[in-house]
Amino acid sequence: MARVDPAKKKAVDTDAVFQDRLARVAQDTEALLDRLLASAPIDGERARPARLLDVMRYASLGGGKRLRPFLVVEAAALFDVPRQNSLMAGAALECVHCYSLAHDDLPAMDNDDLRRGRPTAHKAFDEASAILAGDGLLTFAFDILSRRETHPDADVRLELVSALARAAGLGGMVGGQMLDLAAEGRFDASAPKLGEQDVKVLQAMKTGALLRFGCVAGSILGKANQSQRTALERYGSALGEAFQIADDLLDVEGDPATVGKATGKDAAAHKADATHLVQLGGLEPPTSWSTAKRSNQLSYSCTHRRKWPQPRSAVLL
Repeated sequence: MARVDPAKKKAVDTDAVFQDRLARVAQDTEALLDRLLASAPIDGERARPARLLDVMRYASLGGGKRLRPFLVVEAAALFDVPRQNSLMAGAALECVHCYSLAHDDLPAMDNDDLRRGRPTAHKAFDEASAILAGDGLLTFAFDILSRRETHPDADVRLELVSALARAAGLGGMVGGQMLDLAAEGRFDASAPKLGEQDVKVLQAMKTGALLRFGCVAGSILGKANQSQRTALERYGSALGEAFQIADDLLDVEGDPATVGKATGKDAAAHKADATHLVQLGGLEPPTSWSTAKRSNQLSYSCTHRRKWPQPRSAVLL
């Protein structure tokens, strides 16, 4: 009988744990969003217009890996935060993510027809409804964070609101999206010439900011000390960069049926992405490295500086 390499066996087991925990968070997040986006208005609301609610539910339910809520739940678990608290914060983050997708798919932005294997919100409904649904999901995120169900300490809730606003807004995701459009040459006669640092800043804002918040939110919920917060922030930043590299490569090499969205569009739109960094010499050619190896390299600095026991945080690797 062939011998099993212990290192490979451990890797398989770790992957199984990761997939199981990711699936459980996805299931719990789906159920929570379904409850929060019910038809009955809550205190302070006059009514929930049926069409608006339908589009908000379409844009946020029934798909997605729920990676961002997963990061919140797992980071918070390091500090023994009750799961119902971290799921609420994760649901708020997912609302912001889903709003960004609904708006990003619009004709004025990336003009996509397919998202998560089905028509985008503006194709399934109409542009005006998709815009308002995105607006609704964004503001609903802060409604969720402000509730005692998210955390009994008002100071913690306030810190979460502030951190998510900054991750999602002018100096975060939205700012990164503006830089992304500018990099395509949308506002000038020709696309600007970006250096390696320009591309990394753009990607850290557009994609990395929400992933980084997912990790930091767990430390906020757990009232972690500064060194622990810094470690999780560094991990989130590294993960955001690795995630963007993987996403860029999927656009080049991925199958639309598997990815769940159109591929090959970034190059046509002259996006500033990982392939752009290859041209600048900032990365090795994709054929000579794997995103898994790059992720480990990016994560090394934070994962080897954690003060808490390795087994509790191993699933983050």
